Amino acid sequence: MPIHYTVDEHIATIVIDRPEAKNALDPDHFCALADAWRRFRDEDDTWVAVITGVGDAFCAGADLKSQARSASTTTPERRPEDMGREVFVALLRDFPLWKPIIAAVNGVCAGGGMEMLGGMDIRVASTGARFGVPEPKRGLMAAGGTTVRLVRQIPFPFAMEFLLTGDLFDAETAFAMGLLNKVVPAAELMDTAMNYARKIAANAPMSVRFTKQSAVEGLGLPLKEAYANELAFVGPLLQSEDSKEGPRAFAEKRKPVWKNR
Repeated sequence: MPIHYTVDEHIATIVIDRPEAKNALDPDHFCALADAWRRFRDEDDTWVAVITGVGDAFCAGADLKSQARSASTTTPERRPEDMGREVFVALLRDFPLWKPIIAAVNGVCAGGGMEMLGGMDIRVASTGARFGVPEPKRGLMAAGGTTVRLVRQIPFPFAMEFLLTGDLFDAETAFAMGLLNKVVPAAELMDTAMNYARKIAANAPMSVRFTKQSAVEGLGLPLKEAYANELAFVGPLLQSEDSKEGPRAFAEKRKPVWKNR
């Protein structure tokens, strides 16, 4: 199954390898990508993920041709309700994953690609990347999380321009709207994304995880509850081995050796 998953120095690299379909996801690839996210979540020694696509596309979304062919067929192995769950996991919708994810967007990022992007923490794009929510042009709706997340992540008028027009926006426009961290030449894309990953992987993994969880959960809480939620992470963190290793390494003028516990 061409969803490649490799790990090096605590960093997982996930590559969608279906360039003949602009890395659009059919049912098999949705399931394989969902499995990759579960693997990343569950591996104790893997702390950051970078995801990209092969060729000139990041992910063009769901494979509508495949969807049309399979719309009237079900099998005991792939019931509609099970497939729906796998799609949501693949798109990082309502799937708690507190390890950081970096997107290296190498081309078109539309439909499900945008749905998935909304669940990622740092986004780097090549100058040739394009972004869009074309579902309304197909009689569909971006219900993989985009109508909820996009309005929370970029200014409301820009989010609604994405959601209602269905247009594709170039990388510089998406950057100006606040969707991206950086736009770089294609030749620098993976180096830039991996540089972010290495910086994050050099930090204490529990600290990074708890920080992401507090920040994301806090978006949906009133201020006082968000403060309380933040403090709930402090006790477990201060009891960890890594919380003692950090100050010790600083005092001894050496790099910390994180144990993730």
